[in-house]
Amino acid sequence: MSARPDVIREKLLAAFTPSECLVEDESALHAGHAGAASGGGHYRVRLISAAFEGKNRLIRHRLVYDCLADMMHKDIHALAITAIAPSEIAN
Repeated sequence: MSARPDVIREKLLAAFTPSECLVEDESALHAGHAGAASGGGHYRVRLISAAFEGKNRLIRHRLVYDCLADMMHKDIHALAITAIAPSEIAN
């Protein structure tokens, strides 16, 4: 079992204090892919955080990439991001 999803989750929790933080390791779905051969994993994250209020999708993704910058290209090969502001959640 990889510790990478836990490290990703810890970094995201520290940076965004989200009310929801899901990290899914989808690496097994990409076995045989060139990126998988290099050791980098494929991950999907879903965050709900006030840090995303008033920010467009591009800025939200940049914030997440900046948070995980030290893991990109060695530990993370691909990252699918869903970043949501609390005001966008239907009640």
